[in-house]
Amino acid sequence: MVSIKEEYRKGLSKKESILISTLSGKGKNIFTIREARKILGRHARKFMSSLIKKRWVLPLKRGVYAIVPLDIGVRGAEGFIVHDFVIASYLSKPYYIGFWSALNYHGLSEQIPTTIFVATTKAKPPINVLNSRFLFVQLSRNKFVGIKKVEIEGHVINISNVNKTVADCLDHPEHSGGTDEIARAIYFSHEELDFDKIKDYALKMKNITILKRLGYIMEKTNLLEKYDQIFKGIRLTKGYPPLDKIAPKKGTYNERWKLLINVEIKPERWMY
Repeated sequence: MVSIKEEYRKGLSKKESILISTLSGKGKNIFTIREARKILGRHARKFMSSLIKKRWVLPLKRGVYAIVPLDIGVRGAEGFIVHDFVIASYLSKPYYIGFWSALNYHGLSEQIPTTIFVATTKAKPPINVLNSRFLFVQLSRNKFVGIKKVEIEGHVINISNVNKTVADCLDHPEHSGGTDEIARAIYFSHEELDFDKIKDYALKMKNITILKRLGYIMEKTNLLEKYDQIFKGIRLTKGYPPLDKIAPKKGTYNERWKLLINVEIKPERWMY
């Protein structure tokens, strides 16, 4: 009796089989057209088109593909899932996973964002790959600090470390679930954070607004007295940036932290 896997293999041409087996042997479950050309030669795109139709591979973006595992088979190919962070690592260089995505990864947010936030140095429009949306946040080179490497599904992924993640979220609350979500993360995880490092990242990123927002959040959550030493020697800039970047720029001006308070933080709603 012929097994389903044997029937599945029969659907491949000799060259297609060579490509799949060679890449699988190298542990390359995601590969590029350049890697395919090294194995198949100049007709690689023709074979890739055939493999996509047969659902042996899934296109992630132009020139990047994922091999559908043999045990999933043709019928399960449509439900095959590649980890979003692995996909993100192929979409932009340099990059790191950050903001709300990293906040959730580090366990500081219980909310699972439906968008994957990827820090880059070049402007890129959002794209959808498989069933996920990827949003690229353009940052200057000096903000590419505090990045760690983690392994996911056999791939090495760049992600902001926990303290850099908090600094990034304070830098761009609009990509981090909003100011209330950041305040909640800081309040419930403050003993696990190193606020001196967060301060250092803010200075390296050349954005004092990060410390303005942090100070205001600490004051509202009754953490300021415990951590007020991090603000010693810091001169707050004269401008009044908004506490939240998405909300309308209407509200009250806070003289202590030099902020426009355009959203309310109500810790009593989530403190318990």
